[in-house]
Amino acid sequence: MQGFKQVLLEDRNTHLEHLEDEIINNGSSGARTSIEFLKSIKKMLQGGKGGSNVSVKWDGAPAIFCGINPENGRFFVGTKSIFNATPKINYTVSDISRNHGGALADKLAVALKYLPSLGIKGVIQGDLLFTDDDKKMANVNGEKSVVFTPNTITYAVPVDSTSMFNRIRSAKIGIIFHTSYKGKTIKTMKASFGASVGGLRQNKNVFFDDARYKQAEDPGLSKGEEKRFDAIIRMAEGSIYKAGAFIDKVKKDQGPLSLGVQLKTFFNTYIRSGTKIGNAKALTNNFEVYFIEKLKKEIDSRKTDKAKQKFKEILEVGMKILRPNRQNLYFAIASYITLQTAKSMLLSKLNGIQSIGSFMRTGNGYKVTSPEGYVAINKGNAVKLVDRLVFSQANFNVAKDWVRG
Repeated sequence: MQGFKQVLLEDRNTHLEHLEDEIINNGSSGARTSIEFLKSIKKMLQGGKGGSNVSVKWDGAPAIFCGINPENGRFFVGTKSIFNATPKINYTVSDISRNHGGALADKLAVALKYLPSLGIKGVIQGDLLFTDDDKKMANVNGEKSVVFTPNTITYAVPVDSTSMFNRIRSAKIGIIFHTSYKGKTIKTMKASFGASVGGLRQNKNVFFDDARYKQAEDPGLSKGEEKRFDAIIRMAEGSIYKAGAFIDKVKKDQGPLSLGVQLKTFFNTYIRSGTKIGNAKALTNNFEVYFIEKLKKEIDSRKTDKAKQKFKEILEVGMKILRPNRQNLYFAIASYITLQTAKSMLLSKLNGIQSIGSFMRTGNGYKVTSPEGYVAINKGNAVKLVDRLVFSQANFNVAKDWVRG
C-alpha cells in the first residue's frame, strides 16, 4: 500500500459523500471522479503505484476532538461543537459538566483523564470505541471474547488473540484517530484526512490506532475478477456517457426539493427498507411517480395560493427536465447501479483483512459482518465506500445514544 498522505481539505467537518452519489452531486464531472476512484483503488489493491490511499471507517461514537488549543497551549477535549459560534471547548471536568450532559459528558470526562498521556502535539479527531464500562465478555462465533458496541457494529477480540485482547481488556478508553487539524485558531483550522499515531506515547490505559488500511499480502483481484471488474467499469463509462447531459442538468437544479436531492432521497427509501437498488427500468418509472407525489403532497399541505404556487413551479421545473429525458434518467440510474456493483467488488477485497472482528447483534446472537466501510483519497478528493444495504440501512434505523453537541 502507498503511504497514507494527508490531503488538505477546505471543509472543517470533512463531510464525505458515497462514491456513487457523485454522479448526482456533480454530474458528469462527479461521474468521472467516481470512475477514477474505482480504478485507483483497484490499482492500490494490485500493488501499483499511484493508487488511492484508503482508510477504514470504524463505527465509533461519539466523534472526539482533542489536543492542544493553538490559541492558548492548553489540552482540551470536545465534540464538533468546538466549532460552534460559541465554542464548547473542555479543559476541565467542570467545563464538561457545563457544556454537555448525560452519557456524552461521561465519555468526555474519561477522554480528558486519559488522552493527555499520549502526548498529542496538535489537534486530532477520532471515533470513540469504548470506555471501561462498555466492555463485556461474551461468546462470539464460538469464541470467548471481549466485546464492545459503540454504535451499530459490535467489535469482538477473542481471548486467543493474546496481545490485542490484553491491550483492550486493560484499557480504560479505546479510540481510532482519523483526521488531523492545523491552524492558528480553532475557528480557522483546516482538516486533513489521516492522523499519524506514530509519534504518540503508548499507555496501557488507552487503546488507540490510526485508521489506515493495513493491506494483506495478496488481497488483489484474480485475473478473472480483474476482467469482470474492467468490464463493469466499461459498462459504467458507456451509460455515464449517455446520461452526461441529463446528470449535468440535475446538478444545476438546486434546492431541497430539486431533482438531485429527491433522487438521493428516493434511493435512500430503498436502503432504509433493505431493498436492493437493482432494476433500472422499474426505478425510472418509480422515481417519476415518487417525485410527482412528493411535490403534490407539499402543494396540498400549503394553505395559501402563493405558497402552493411555489411548489407548483418546482414541480413544473422538475417535470420539464424529466419528461423529455426518461431514457437519460434510465442511463443515470443504470450508471448508479453499475458504480455500486464495481464498488461492491472492491469492498469484498478490502474486507479481506480485519484486525478486530466485527459483528451485528441479532435476536439469535452475533452475526459476522464486514467493517463499516472505507474512505478513499485520490488527487485531493475523498469519498466513502460503504455497503449501504448493511450499514446505511442499519444507521438509518438505529437509535442513537448520543446527545447533540
